[in-house]
Amino acid sequence: MTSKQRAYLKGLAMTMEPVFQIGKASLTPENTQAINDALNARELIKISVLQNCADDPKEIAQVVAERTHSQVVQVIGKKIVLYKEGKDSKKKILLPL
Repeated sequence: MTSKQRAYLKGLAMTMEPVFQIGKASLTPENTQAINDALNARELIKISVLQNCADDPKEIAQVVAERTHSQVVQVIGKKIVLYKEGKDSKKKILLPL
């Protein structure tokens, strides 16, 4: 992903509300599956890491990205933005070249 594409996705994510919250239990297989399903449906999602979660948001972002085959767009504070390119027929977001 180029820096121009990443900047475009950051701009889209700025107005989004978090779809998921990761709390005290941190990442569970159910969380990961639900995040994967949301990525397949939306392509771009925002996740909020709650204060009671002991894990580092950057580490959580990397683990989720690996498990869902997505890309970390950004991690700011306790907010994570992930992007997963949709299938050709179902693309919702067209990235700039």
